[in-house]
Amino acid sequence: MPAYKPPHIPASEITPEHVYLKRRTLLAAGLAAGATFVTGAGSGEANAATLTQGEALKTVPGPYPMPDRAQTSFEDVTNYNNFYEFGTGKADPSRNSGKFQPYPWTFEIGGMVQKPQTVDIDTLLTTFPLEERVYRMRCVEAWSMVIPWVGIPLKSIIDMAEPTGSAKYVAFEGVVRPKEMPGQSGFGQPMPWPYVEGLRLDEANHPLTIIAVGLYGKTLLNQNGAPMRLVVPWKYGFKGIKSITKITLTDTQPPNSWNLLQPSEYGFYANVNPNVPHPRWSQATERVIGEDGGLFGGGKRIDTLMFNGYGDEVASLYAGMDLAKYY
Repeated sequence: MPAYKPPHIPASEITPEHVYLKRRTLLAAGLAAGATFVTGAGSGEANAATLTQGEALKTVPGPYPMPDRAQTSFEDVTNYNNFYEFGTGKADPSRNSGKFQPYPWTFEIGGMVQKPQTVDIDTLLTTFPLEERVYRMRCVEAWSMVIPWVGIPLKSIIDMAEPTGSAKYVAFEGVVRPKEMPGQSGFGQPMPWPYVEGLRLDEANHPLTIIAVGLYGKTLLNQNGAPMRLVVPWKYGFKGIKSITKITLTDTQPPNSWNLLQPSEYGFYANVNPNVPHPRWSQATERVIGEDGGLFGGGKRIDTLMFNGYGDEVASLYAGMDLAKYY
């Protein structure tokens, strides 16, 4: 795995626009060396498989400033993960995800929409600007990171399908490939598959909510949810479903995997809230991965902020709600 430290791609390393556009034109025509073509699931159309893990992306600055904390190192972000499809240990995703093939990739948008469709990831990455979004990430297990994502506002993707006026929620479904994901095969699997998640439509449409397609200026690695994952920075990390295959607009609250598994411990909303402890531990503080300690031990402990520090942006979404009841 190549080391990659800077949060932004140096200008000297960014492919000139004319070269980039020429390259994509060649790939679309099937003339570039190494390019292959696949049939988009359900679309019947041929799509160019142009992407690889860790490929540099052409990005633009996002609309939000960096958090007042240092970014977590690339090494920590890519080697300390929860991705149970590859195993339950923090090192399992980086160790066990080598067989997973994230490209080519298609996902469906359907349900209560005017234009249900199947979208390939290559089209997605060339249709919208890819924004740099440096967000705090707070795990429900009381550890945290600061991650430089590359993403697209989820609202932009949802709007492609034109939701109907009846849609109130957005349901997400992850991939099931037991031959490539060892956590999905054999005995003792940690949860039913596929992994599922959901948001209210107003949460999904909030400007902070993105579909991440990259990390540190490059396409996602398998262990981080390649090729596309949900990022909602004011919620606990388990809401960030990885390797998404389906987005469905609905008028009923969708299930989420951890709530199905243990409803007394994991709610639908999962907003970061230092005032509501997990039944088995406090949420008042968090361990900062990479600060004052090794990757798998120690770590500086700091106070957890309400809504993970994004209260000014999102608190109004929950005005009048009992956040201890709707946890």
